[in-house]
Amino acid sequence: MPQVTTELDFGSVFQLLVATMLSAQCTDKRVNMVTPELFRHYPDAKTMAQAEADDVLEYISSVSYPNAKAKYLVEMARMVMSDFAGEVPQTMDDLQKLPGVGRKTANVIQAVAYGKGAMPVDTHVFRVSHRMGLVSEKANTPLKVEMELRKNMAEDVLADAHHWLLLHGRYVCQSRKPKCDKCPFTTFCPKKI
Repeated sequence: MPQVTTELDFGSVFQLLVATMLSAQCTDKRVNMVTPELFRHYPDAKTMAQAEADDVLEYISSVSYPNAKAKYLVEMARMVMSDFAGEVPQTMDDLQKLPGVGRKTANVIQAVAYGKGAMPVDTHVFRVSHRMGLVSEKANTPLKVEMELRKNMAEDVLADAHHWLLLHGRYVCQSRKPKCDKCPFTTFCPKKI
């Protein structure tokens, strides 16, 4: 498999964090439509920390849950400035201290920005992992899926494996109408849909 990465557009670790936060329950395509103008006005934690939520809301109003996300983005930027000297932290614990940052977002930052072996579990990874029999039926939460995948995959392929599963789920093994005729795994996929 080729080297893969996120489909989100960004120019720094801070911008990746912002884009990842915006992508919750929203498509990467939509996020990539709003971030150029947002990043033109707020390219880094320092400038976003000086904004108010309503200022940010103006640029992200077309994403899902824009009011909550605008509030979290400003609070996150302020904490990055006050607690982390303007640098996005690298540890899971520190990342999850940031307002609006959960485990999946922290894993994305660790994998994409810092090259760490991390397994973010979104809806695509969750679905494909189950359909292909990569995890047990007991793995009924994103955390349990992450732990089972981590247990069964080498650390050095985790970040790529996340993208392989995500992209396979986004473009081939789709939720409602899987494109099994285009799937290279039909000979061993246990879920003949």
